[in-house]
Amino acid sequence: MILYHKYGTLNIMDNKSCLIYCGLKFTVEWYYDKNGKSVANEYYLSASEDLKIKFLVLKKMGDFGKIFDTRKFCNEGDGIYAFKPQPDRYLSFFTYGKKIIVTNGFSKNVDKLPKNEKALAIKYMQDYLDRRKGG
Repeated sequence: MILYHKYGTLNIMDNKSCLIYCGLKFTVEWYYDKNGKSVANEYYLSASEDLKIKFLVLKKMGDFGKIFDTRKFCNEGDGIYAFKPQPDRYLSFFTYGKKIIVTNGFSKNVDKLPKNEKALAIKYMQDYLDRRKGG
């Protein structure tokens, strides 16, 4: 399914694709588990249209290789990065082939990154890397 907004176009995961956006510098994809479930994609799909438009900030990362406003994208440690379209957070990691994999999304309720959300992103990152090694 492709989602069209007046601010840009995103390819939203269906049963055949995990692609979110293919930019000049990076390809951005949803993480999905071995059963084809994507927590981040499900969170995105449940968001309002206004919040979906804010998510388009990730296009800058795909096209330019960085987001110039560090309030919108930052390193959370352990290989995990956060896209920050207010009030949401989407955790991600960089991997082979100039890819950014978006692992999970949540609504920010506190100043610091919740440990359980970061732990989930690390778990998904490891699962992704393990499955990629396996073929």
